[in-house]
Amino acid sequence: MAISDTMEILNGKWKMSIIACLCYKPMRYSELLKEVKGISGKMLSRELKDLEINELIDRHVLNTASVAVEYQITDYGKSLQQLTNTIADWGFIHRKRIISGMKKKMESKL
Repeated sequence: MAISDTMEILNGKWKMSIIACLCYKPMRYSELLKEVKGISGKMLSRELKDLEINELIDRHVLNTASVAVEYQITDYGKSLQQLTNTIADWGFIHRKRIISGMKKKMESKL
């Protein structure tokens, strides 16, 4: 099934967050490590490799004094931007709904 293929590629806690970050601008490894809250360096490396294998991101070695690597979304990876935006919008609405429901429950107990 197509949904199974999609979920296999985008599985886990971190891939969608990484893709969402890179949809807006190329980022260095250290920037991603700061931006994706809670991810370990080892896990970030693993997820970046998986995304690169699936042609969703590109890895570029920068010509700087010290070795620096930058990651950017591919044109193919950009096809996921609408999906990440939709998921983020849903998460925002869901959070508001849950917080609102918690407030109502607290008020009814008073």
